[in-house]
Amino acid sequence: MRVFPSKGKSLVFAFAATVLSASAFAQNWPDNTVTVVVPWPAGGPSDIAARPLAKGLTTNLKQSFVIDNRGGGGGNIGTAAVTRAKPDGMTMLITSSAPIVINPSLYKKMPFDPAKDLIPVTNLLRAPLVLVAHPSVPAKNLKELMAHIQSKKGQFSYASSGNGTPQHLTGELFRSVTKLDMVHVPYKGSAPAISDLLGGHIPMMFDSTIAIMPHIKSGKVKPIAVSGNKRSPLLPDVPTFAEAGLPAIESYAWYGLFVPAKTPKAVVDKINAESQKVMKQPDFQRVLTDTGTEYVGDSPENFAKFVAAESQKWSKVVKDSGATVD
Repeated sequence: MRVFPSKGKSLVFAFAATVLSASAFAQNWPDNTVTVVVPWPAGGPSDIAARPLAKGLTTNLKQSFVIDNRGGGGGNIGTAAVTRAKPDGMTMLITSSAPIVINPSLYKKMPFDPAKDLIPVTNLLRAPLVLVAHPSVPAKNLKELMAHIQSKKGQFSYASSGNGTPQHLTGELFRSVTKLDMVHVPYKGSAPAISDLLGGHIPMMFDSTIAIMPHIKSGKVKPIAVSGNKRSPLLPDVPTFAEAGLPAIESYAWYGLFVPAKTPKAVVDKINAESQKVMKQPDFQRVLTDTGTEYVGDSPENFAKFVAAESQKWSKVVKDSGATVD
């Protein structure tokens, strides 16, 4: 029989007690109302992921999952609040990619470090962006649109839902790849940007299928290309950028689930497993179908790798474009 020194025994027992405690806590999670922070105003695209997930978790786990919309600061305000929350799984974050992989490069000062202060749990869904133009723009395809923009000699503008959003940075990626001279006009959200596009006050914008599809269907804007690696099932006749000759442009608006750093791994794994169950249920799958988004549920480890790769990709775009909000 192996004999441990008394100090060694204490360390072994302490470690075992910690593991058992975390496991027991995970089994009892959730034991009260869970707050799901969405760092954007109510009704935005992040709610498309957050609300059906919260509803499904509430039904399955018999505890309330309450959405708390805390907009402001490009998603930084609500996200920072989650990083300061107790790491017990009772406060979660559902957000678009901006405060996680774009803002750290865009803002000179950040109130948190997403790589250190948050644990990725799972990707919830992703949507390709669509390049759309007002009907008055004399272009039926990407080649014609690029020629039209070039003819404007710097007097052409494009809208986005705000500085640092995937819509903005995809526009900057497009500008960088094509070397076209365009002026970025940021709005406070997709809705006002779309409103000006529909009114002909701005000629072009990138937006997710979630937000722009109703206006494409009504014929009020015309789709030029989609930024995914395959055609959208909602827009089968619209080519990808790769098909249109620009393979370097691939971009998605994605929405992920995070918890504060130091949340026990057993709790993280349970949140992941329960979220995956909801995401595979008919109600959540219907959301994917209706919005043209893709199911991308994943393990915490794989999602963390994805987030790291996205951070590297968009930091380069920010640097190359010179974009800043400070």
